[in-house]
Amino acid sequence: MTLIPSPLSLDRRRLLVGSSALLLGGLGGLGRARAAAPLLTVGSRTLEVKGKAATVFGLTGPNGQPGLVAREGERFAGEVVNATGGPLIMHWHGQVFAAFDQDRARPGGGETPVGGRDVHDFLLTPGTHWMHSHQMTEQRLLAAPMVTIEKDAGDVQNVVVMLHDFAFRAPEEILAELGGGGSAHGAHGAAAAPVQDPHAGHGAAPTPAPRSGAMPGMPMGQMNGHAMHGPGAMPGMGPGMMQGMGPGAMMGMMGAAPHANDVRYDAHLANDRTLDDPQVVRVERGGRVRLRLVNGATATAYFVDTGGLAAECVAVDGSPCRPLAGTRFPLAQGQRIDLVVTVPREGGAFPILAQVEADRALTGIVLATAGAEVKRLGDTAETAAAHADLSLDQRLVAARPLAVRPADRTFHLMLGEAPGYRWTLNGAVHGEHTPLEAKVGERIEIMFMNPTSMMHPMHLHGHHFQVVGSRGGRFAGPMRDTVIVPPHTPVVVAVDLDKPGDWFLHCHHLYHMATGMMTELKVR
Repeated sequence: MTLIPSPLSLDRRRLLVGSSALLLGGLGGLGRARAAAPLLTVGSRTLEVKGKAATVFGLTGPNGQPGLVAREGERFAGEVVNATGGPLIMHWHGQVFAAFDQDRARPGGGETPVGGRDVHDFLLTPGTHWMHSHQMTEQRLLAAPMVTIEKDAGDVQNVVVMLHDFAFRAPEEILAELGGGGSAHGAHGAAAAPVQDPHAGHGAAPTPAPRSGAMPGMPMGQMNGHAMHGPGAMPGMGPGMMQGMGPGAMMGMMGAAPHANDVRYDAHLANDRTLDDPQVVRVERGGRVRLRLVNGATATAYFVDTGGLAAECVAVDGSPCRPLAGTRFPLAQGQRIDLVVTVPREGGAFPILAQVEADRALTGIVLATAGAEVKRLGDTAETAAAHADLSLDQRLVAARPLAVRPADRTFHLMLGEAPGYRWTLNGAVHGEHTPLEAKVGERIEIMFMNPTSMMHPMHLHGHHFQVVGSRGGRFAGPMRDTVIVPPHTPVVVAVDLDKPGDWFLHCHHLYHMATGMMTELKVR
């Protein structure tokens, strides 16, 4: 395995970080229980964001650089050291064999104490994935790319882009501003002792989310569980999907318009930098570049825009799909997207931008050929972006879909919001919930129903699922581990259960998860 910095640019001839070459050797011996050096050290680091110093977290390898890049067939084997000021709960997002190695023995992965070392040894899942804490410390950039280059990736230059939303104030302060009184599910919402930021408390105040909204244009009579079985309806959409809706919730579904961005951030980062001083990645004239974009944001979805470069989407959430052409793609919290672009033979500078959902704020990087002029970029778009929806998934086709077969079980999950900034599944916060239960070898379908006014990116640990239905009926969509569930919209996913364990299923908006929007799928 090779650890290399992230952001990165990797082709068959050289390793590049920005425009600087970096030569790395193999680590060797990582399969031993006590490696000579930690595979990863989780500690603190200092960034400059808009002219201010900010102390945040980071994950670094023996070379002192963040992030991990390996090749298909290699293993994640060695020690992870907790050099933070509090207990650490790591999640290897998208790494299905990691989940089997760790979550099965310790649901959620357990905690690594301060100064402790956690030993891992699992086969890396090919594709664009990432690592992050399963605590509020993720807000303080305790996250990094975890990319395994596929054997069939071809002759391309790989460029990893990690997106973050950033606030100078502490996540506990933001949660209090939102009206949340604290964790609804124990250690997985509580922050480890935070690294103190010299500028904490000086950010703009967040805007609270409005209360649950409605399905525009859907008469109340269609919500009784009968009309949902008519032409174009999705199988399984019946009275059971109303489970967990409290008094007045039905009327609430006829209310507010979609809403996004319940936290107002001080900055948005791409590879730790703003557009005041973006990273410039050197690319070749006429060369093919595979952009591997990771949305590591806490509470923000983005639209990725390749501008003057036509792109093909070739994978989402690390899973290959049939190439789909475009220049603008939604990317919710926790999701990844791989876009292949071709640099014109005449060369030039090409911004790759990410625009905040329902907002004008921008971040991004620049691809540039040798000698190209890189112009100063603004960080505000002329018009606000749209709301993230399921339109991309309705157009994508998985390269390796699930086999055609009926589901053995169907679960209905009603996403909801309760007073006091408590986000619920089937009317309950985590800790007061009823887990889902199924058996190894079964295929299950999960139907998410979202009467709230916010989009929820729903993530399942330990598995990849196929998106198979939404408004308008069934379709054979992409394989994912995190799916956009838009306001007032049902979404159905299918998953083949191939391993036992207690697998978390939660919203990847950190503050929604921290205040209750999480359950478990217990597989026996």
